[in-house]
Amino acid sequence: MHRLTRCVASLVAAALLAACATDDRATVDRAGTSSTTESAAASTGSTTSTTATTVPSTTAATALAADTCPAVPERAEPDPDRPVYEVDMTADPATGVVEGTQAVRFVPDLPIDRVVLRLWANGPRPASVGTSIELGPVAVGGRPAPLEQPDPTTAVVALDRWVPAGEVITVRVAWRLTVGGPVNDRISRQDGSLRLGSFLPLLAWEPGVGWSVDPPTSGFAESTSSPTARWSVSVDVPEGLGVVATGSEVAPGRWEVDAARDVAVSVGRFTVSTATAMAPDPVEVTVAVHDDIDDGAVYVDRIVAALESFASWYGPYPWPAYRLSITPDLSGGIEFPMHVLQGSGTSGRTTPHEVAHMWFYGLVGNVQGRDPWLDEGLATWAEGRIEGTLPDMAGRSVPADGDGRAGAPMAYWEGRAASYYRSVYVQPAAALHRLGDDALVDCALAHYVAANAWSLATPADLWRSLDATFVDWRTALGPAGLAPG
Repeated sequence: MHRLTRCVASLVAAALLAACATDDRATVDRAGTSSTTESAAASTGSTTSTTATTVPSTTAATALAADTCPAVPERAEPDPDRPVYEVDMTADPATGVVEGTQAVRFVPDLPIDRVVLRLWANGPRPASVGTSIELGPVAVGGRPAPLEQPDPTTAVVALDRWVPAGEVITVRVAWRLTVGGPVNDRISRQDGSLRLGSFLPLLAWEPGVGWSVDPPTSGFAESTSSPTARWSVSVDVPEGLGVVATGSEVAPGRWEVDAARDVAVSVGRFTVSTATAMAPDPVEVTVAVHDDIDDGAVYVDRIVAALESFASWYGPYPWPAYRLSITPDLSGGIEFPMHVLQGSGTSGRTTPHEVAHMWFYGLVGNVQGRDPWLDEGLATWAEGRIEGTLPDMAGRSVPADGDGRAGAPMAYWEGRAASYYRSVYVQPAAALHRLGDDALVDCALAHYVAANAWSLATPADLWRSLDATFVDWRTALGPAGLAPG
């Protein structure tokens, strides 16, 4: 691999104290889904008719709530056999070429005869501007291994035998990512900046289940899933550019994090604002803004407030830093552990929504292609709690093709962009609010976080936490399609 001059601008060393976010535009529903986008989607055939969901009154739901919040158990620990990634890469915004090598140490908890890596850089949105990732030679245990790609986002490495559960496998692969240009998504290049999220070949393992091969989506950054892992990522960039990444910078250009399910890297000419949140331990907050396209200081206070509030409701923030990078051509925010990607003008409710994702996605993950509501609905709940907008959410209509379908997979929402936000984000938050006691909902979510930390949770995991707190939550959540049959 040809290595460019390693240089992380001094401002970035300070920038790695944390991050923050933005979104005050009235038309933005969240993370790039705007009323303008909904209208455009409707013109291509998506329905815009709405229905009012029949739900019990708040008074009735209150009568069903448990009287007290059960004691929250001690938070679960990460799997000691979690995957380990070692990555060395170079990135050049001028050419859009990102090259790297990586080794992944993996201990399956079920027997396997293959390893599946997801190549999300080949998904519909990045591909629309010519972005692509190509894999070089692959080795397993030091020996060459055959590689197949049944579709652009799925790479299958065949093993020469069935590997039993508990046996260590190490997969090494070289890759070359070409970022074609600007696009409203997690991988983009514009004005001397690079936005890189879910760009590495990722293990697609769901512990206890097997390989997760949900199809990619043309929606906004919504289909990835991966198990919690240890990461060590070296990033070389041309002189004069800065880097913001997931993890702590343990040496110039090298970032490490002990437990994170994915990583993101931002490259640009950054101006940095910093602060410290108590969540409850000190959390270094950094907002890095490329080429002064925004005022990073306006994000800092909102991030600090959200971190401290959510830590008091859902349990301690799990990492030492929170970072936000603001780069061009992004209409909302995209969450990664410790590092959120946002666009200009998103300092409003997008900021607390993305902070909430540190708990609901970062700490407690889910298979997003199968259960997109499980992180988006809960992050919207937390956003509404801190913003005071839950009553408004409960009063919003739900599109006819989304009413009662909040639990549908991403495959259902292809071609239904106009309905997605209100159905998958707002509908679950509104249903939880109709339980009548927001504090008890927070209690149930604290139980959910503690019991399922670092895992890939399922709806049944959330239902167990609701059972511990509410006598009959199904009456409120059932009409949204969020209760067992």
